[in-house]
Amino acid sequence: MKDFLKTKSKGLLGLFFLSTTALATAQELKGGFDVNADVVSSYVWRGINQGSNQPNIQPTVSYTNGGFCIGAWGSGDFSGSLKEFDFYVTYAFLHSFSVTLTDYNWNFTKSHFIYNSNRTDHVFEGTLSYAGTENFPLCASFNTMFFGADKNTEGNNTYSTYVELSYPVSSNAKIFLGTSLFDSPTYGTKGFGVTNLCIRICKTIDLSDKFCLPVYGIVGFNPDAENVFLVAGITL
Repeated sequence: MKDFLKTKSKGLLGLFFLSTTALATAQELKGGFDVNADVVSSYVWRGINQGSNQPNIQPTVSYTNGGFCIGAWGSGDFSGSLKEFDFYVTYAFLHSFSVTLTDYNWNFTKSHFIYNSNRTDHVFEGTLSYAGTENFPLCASFNTMFFGADKNTEGNNTYSTYVELSYPVSSNAKIFLGTSLFDSPTYGTKGFGVTNLCIRICKTIDLSDKFCLPVYGIVGFNPDAENVFLVAGITL
């Protein structure tokens, strides 16, 4: 099963590269640029606490043109210490499906520009996402790391794979279930493990007639690690 998933993920990534290269060549820059940022009480990703429980600022800069989007995302604490810097490219196709390639860097022990698989701090991940339908808004994503620092003690790629389902239970609340399918140094799992079981609740606070502040709260559990987490966030 694991070898089958490895083969499929490589095929999807090949299709992804062909699609995004053709799109970028064929279209002029007619889309739009965007920037936003979240301020969170702590940084929890897929049920895993990323370092200390300090507030983090998480900016996003992106360019979107039709179904194509390219962007950069980062996270750093209030002291100015950068915890993570990621590049991503997404292409949406059909009605609810999209593919994404993400270049993660959360180690910063070496030069950012080293991309040798055995020496790099980077991790490449391919993602296939389904956004659901209006009548049945179940979202799903399949995420496999295939290159870089996601290695076991023998120095081999572990192909850490994370699958997540989400479903809205009200107009402002959504539940999430995320699992690591295999042994993973990234998720800390030995075989299959549920790492992210949470609910996210959003609210808009009206500060004036012209300005409102989107806020959200997340309460969750990491059953595999036997941890809990509570995160508050503001989107700017």
